[in-house]
Amino acid sequence: MSDQSSFVFDPARFFAARVGGHGGLLDIGYHAHGDDWAELSLPYDERLIGDERSGVMASGAIITLMDMATSVATWLKRGGFVPQATLDLRVDYLRPATPGRVVIGRGECYRLTRSIAFVRGQAHDGDAGDPLAHVAGTFMFTPVQS
Repeated sequence: MSDQSSFVFDPARFFAARVGGHGGLLDIGYHAHGDDWAELSLPYDERLIGDERSGVMASGAIITLMDMATSVATWLKRGGFVPQATLDLRVDYLRPATPGRVVIGRGECYRLTRSIAFVRGQAHDGDAGDPLAHVAGTFMFTPVQS
């Protein structure tokens, strides 16, 4: 399903050119993508440690990664970078990330309606068969302001 975008959304280019923002502060980067999915990376950073005793990354950073990965998947499926808002993002946090490892977040947009995108995904730190978190959510499309 394609929108009236003036360009095709290229996530690799988007992340290479991005300056600032929440994802920029966390250093979330591009990893891979397909027609309706995207993988982003979140490097380990001591500033993101939630428990100093264990060195485990805070879950909030992983939630941000997954919100962004599912957003990018939605833009890919819609055919362009179009405004949207996160309505709901349920996160099942399964285990802590291993200290020192990069976290990979994969988001998929599996259904579009006229006004809603349905998404799902998972995060892992090296083995997709041993995920850190599963997510499921919805995005609402917002009108483009002229």
